[in-house]
Amino acid sequence: MSPPGTEAEVHIASFVVQHRDSASTALAAMIDTHDDLELALSGDTRSVVICESADRHAVMERVDQLQSVPGVLNVLLVYHHAEPARALDEPLPSLSILSPTGATP
Repeated sequence: MSPPGTEAEVHIASFVVQHRDSASTALAAMIDTHDDLELALSGDTRSVVICESADRHAVMERVDQLQSVPGVLNVLLVYHHAEPARALDEPLPSLSILSPTGATP
């Protein structure tokens, strides 16, 4: 529950996880235990993990948990975005495509 006067937020973050080749299975298993994590890209020694959480503290907690996986060498936070949860339900503004001269085609 949010404190009075505050809105619920959504935090979206991405991490690059540098790891030994032997850590891939343990890393994937750890990610599978958390509903707010997704293995977006898995590589031999680098993987990309996405976190979507309602709590900014959970984002940093996930960094610590990813780093504790045996064979993980480093976890880099490369993107973090937060906005009110209600904003995700709002329609996007229509975009107009302009020509190089500024006129609409």
